[in-house]
Parts: sequence; C-alpha cells; structure tokens
Amino acid sequence: MDSQVMVALALSMVGGLSTSLGALFVILNDAPNLKMLGLLQGFAAGLMLSISFLDLAHNAMNSIGFLKGNLWFFAGVIFFGIIASFIPEPTLAPSVDVKSKKKKDDGGKDQLKKHRRQVLFSGIITAIGISLHNFPEGMAVFLGSMKGLRVGLNLALAIALHNIPEGVAVALPVYFATQSKWQAFKLATLSGFAEPLGVVIVAYLFPSSLNPEILEGLLAAVGGVMAFLTLHEMLPLAFDYAGQKQAVKAVFLGMAFMSASLYFLEISLPKDMSL
Repeated sequence: MDSQVMVALALSMVGGLSTSLGALFVILNDAPNLKMLGLLQGFAAGLMLSISFLDLAHNAMNSIGFLKGNLWFFAGVIFFGIIASFIPEPTLAPSVDVKSKKKKDDGGKDQLKKHRRQVLFSGIITAIGISLHNFPEGMAVFLGSMKGLRVGLNLALAIALHNIPEGVAVALPVYFATQSKWQAFKLATLSGFAEPLGVVIVAYLFPSSLNPEILEGLLAAVGGVMAFLTLHEMLPLAFDYAGQKQAVKAVFLGMAFMSASLYFLEISLPKDMSL
C-alpha cells in the first residue's frame, strides 16, 4: 500500500474514532429520562439538518446548478422514502425483553418498551446518516494529505472535533433503548469507520474515472436521505418527548453548532479545496 495512502488512512482514523469519544461522553453517564432524551434528539436532528441542507445540498447546487442539485436531492428523498416503507421497526435486545417480561402486567413497562423501540430505530438511522456523511470527509482527508502532512493533520484534527457531537447523536438513543453501553459505543464507532473507508474508495476505486458532477449529485442525494430520516423519525420523537417549543429550540441549537463546526472545518482546508 502506498505510503501516502497509509498516512491518509491513519489521519482519517483520528477523525473517525472521535465518534467513539462522543460515545464515551454518553455511556459514562446514566441513561437520560424521556424529556432530556427528547431535547438531545432535537439537538441531533439539528446536526443532521444542517449537514443535509447547509452542507451537502448547498455545495451540490453551487457545483452543478440549482436545478440539478434539487433533482438529485429530491431523488434521495423519494428513494429512501420508498425504502423506509419496507423497513420494519427493530426489536429490543433480548436482555431488555427479559427485564420487561418480569413486569408483564405493568402498563408503564409496556409503554417504555414501545418508546425504546422507537428510539432504537432512530439511533440506527442516525448512524446510517452519519456514516454517509463521513464518506466525503474521508475523501477530503485523503486529498488534503496528498498536499502535505501538515494540511492533512490540520484537517484530520478539525474533523475529529467536528465528529464528537455526531458520536453523541448516534450513541445516545442506542444507550437509552438497549441500556447497553457496549452497543451504544459499538454503533457510534462503526459510523466513524466510514471515514477511512472513504479514503480507500477515493484512493483505489475511482482515482480518475468518476465524473465530479455525478459525485456532487450523489452527495446531494445523501443530503436528501438524511433530511428524510431526520424529519420522518428524529423530529417526531423530539416533539413527543420534549414538547414542540423546547424541541424546536434544541433543533436550532444543533443547527447553529454544526454550522459553526462546518465553518471552522472549511477554513482549515487549503484555498483550492472544498469539503
């Protein structure tokens, strides 16, 4: 394997594994109550919406035009809307089911079990969305490292800071739903591994063959998928658990946080590169 690719892989691992650091913040504390969970789900929804609208879709429209960017974006929305109609809600881990059976007659336990099922599904789709978002970050680390170790290192550190709240967004609902610290940590870590995978893809699978316009279109479609997942799954949960007014505040706080993160990430790039 080329030494430059090895360096890029190592740097992308720094950024990718920072999602694990976000997960540690979650699992080192007690599982949140429903209201706190709703607020944090709203915050995570804000992160996802900011990535979708202000990063992926925005960049695609600037690169390939307003019409094409929108067509790709809504193609992603429609595609995943169809896919989602066939996805069954996942069940809880067996350990949680055993605990629930001990109090079968307790209606409150049944309601909590339903909440946990919904939240687990939300955590899984958040992990999918964050993983899709991490692919282009891995590509950016590879391209930055090709320009020099200093550029690649600065970019990897910026992405690492940027990825910590993403790890929180993935681990939190999984921890609440399963009561398993390992499951929460594992899923958040796996979502970060999309970043070194992005390095491998850009280094070996399409060094020169992929049309840049198609790549921008695919990223816009990813933005559409993330927007659908957020509005279809995460936002309703935030409204149910925290109330609409509080959840909306959390959403805008999350959007502001991610927008600031994307800005600092952008200024860490060389002038002739964009994420």
